[in-house]
Amino acid sequence: MLYAISGEDTAESLELRAQNRSAHLARVRELLDEGRLVIAGPHPALDAADPGTAGFTGSLIVAEFPSLEEAERWASEDPYLAAGAWARVSVKPFLQVLP
Repeated sequence: MLYAISGEDTAESLELRAQNRSAHLARVRELLDEGRLVIAGPHPALDAADPGTAGFTGSLIVAEFPSLEEAERWASEDPYLAAGAWARVSVKPFLQVLP
């Protein structure tokens, strides 16, 4: 089943994101390499591809997991959450309709 993992950034997340980006992306790339990733990326704080110092408001990852519990466990171990870049993370089942 697919799950939407939504991380909500803290107010001062920009530097924490930068410090933990490689570890965060390595975990997401594992999902990609395993053929389980549908989409992943951040939500810019501004309507721009590069928000500069405005930073980001959160991230979205849609990926396949065996169960909600496994998706929640995976999300709870994300480096952004551990470092405090994300204030909280939510995990919800996701049904892909299109494409």
